[in-house]
Amino acid sequence: MARTRRSKLSNTKTFVLDTNVLLHNPNSLFSFAEHNVYIPFVTLEELDKHKVGHQDINRNAREATRHLEQVSSQPGPFEHGFPLESFNGKQATGRLFLQTGAVEDELVGAGAPNDNRFLRVVGHLQKEGEHGSVTLVTKDLNLRIKARACGYAVDDYKNDHVVEDSDLLYKGFREAPTIFDDAGDTLESWKRDEHVYYRVKQHASEPYRENELLSLPDGQLAVVSEGGSESVTLKSIRNYQNPKNSVFGIKAESDEQAFALHLLMNPEIDFVTLLGPAGTGKTLLTLAAALEQTMEPGSRRFDRIVYTRATVPFGEDIGFLPGTEQEKMKPWMGALEDNLDVLLKGAKGRDQWEKSVNQDMVSRFIDCKSMMFMRGRTFVDTFLIVDEAQNLTPKQMKTLTTRAGIGTKVVCLGNLNQIDTPYVSEHSSGLAVAVERFRGFKHGGHVILRKGERSRLADYANDHL
Repeated sequence: MARTRRSKLSNTKTFVLDTNVLLHNPNSLFSFAEHNVYIPFVTLEELDKHKVGHQDINRNAREATRHLEQVSSQPGPFEHGFPLESFNGKQATGRLFLQTGAVEDELVGAGAPNDNRFLRVVGHLQKEGEHGSVTLVTKDLNLRIKARACGYAVDDYKNDHVVEDSDLLYKGFREAPTIFDDAGDTLESWKRDEHVYYRVKQHASEPYRENELLSLPDGQLAVVSEGGSESVTLKSIRNYQNPKNSVFGIKAESDEQAFALHLLMNPEIDFVTLLGPAGTGKTLLTLAAALEQTMEPGSRRFDRIVYTRATVPFGEDIGFLPGTEQEKMKPWMGALEDNLDVLLKGAKGRDQWEKSVNQDMVSRFIDCKSMMFMRGRTFVDTFLIVDEAQNLTPKQMKTLTTRAGIGTKVVCLGNLNQIDTPYVSEHSSGLAVAVERFRGFKHGGHVILRKGERSRLADYANDHL
């Protein structure tokens, strides 16, 4: 029997999971298709240490432990493993193996820390030879280096990577200077409801997507209103670079900012993602659009603005903050307050606003909320701003976007080059996941802002530091 089982498993792959993989994604247990998954004792011990608490890492530890308990409760001896497909359909057809005894291996040395215990397990499994090719899966860079130094196969958990290179992330817009020339005799155009429509050929190598924004010849801006395999329909949009189209006193300084304001002001768009380096105007444009649609009687669509952000410190943590939720969030609201100052100064020339639009009035329309208290809430007729969204995990992003009720718009802002959350990379950030997964959403839009507008000093620092 042992000889038969060894022969059967010798052609399979077995992945040994580090604890940080399960803490990052508790469903990763079911992400290895037909391959087997091996859980060492050290993983169970570290999950047990993290299970108490109210943070996402604690919830993930409890969820991962429940998955392990359910799968391992199936009948059969532990050494034969347990089928994973019973709990996850046909996506995972491998088996779960758990360590069943002590591992003695002198390759790394006795009395080593937990990282070395993982390496001893991998070495033992390779020497035993019953589990086929063995690979350690971990998000710990140092452990991956140590594993390679020992000659073991090791890899990062990449199942949640939406792109291998952030430069390939969907940009949401493109320049199309020859689109009319390429259409030739097939070009059609008509006017309806103050918009000009064009029907042009679908791009052969890089198809136009619905809601993709385009820079057309002669400074025209348009959006793909209808997509197709043979042709697409373009609709002209308002150019917010024109001062007469300013939003709460702010006008766009580039096509990219004009595209962003189009998405922010469009009542048909419920979900917007804006990416870009510091100083490109993400927060300023979003706040201007939010105030315009909340305070201005002629274009009022929302009852309030809710502002939240990932509270990940840059540099040394200042520790416990006393006070109410609003008081605790105040140190994190510096970006919001700075942009409010700019917007209120830009309201000159409107007498009725000079008397009524002030910091106290604006503050009555803006609620600053902590992400910790978002679960179970529903926001109706709300402009929800999620700042520093690059620090969110995909699960946190899902939690926030599912808070949206009727009449709510969700706007996520961030810079994938400024991630401060452990085990979240530009490939697996909740913001990157949202950009890719919402590409086909009819009521969603996305723009990557590239040109800084803050100051010449900030632009130079972005390029050279």
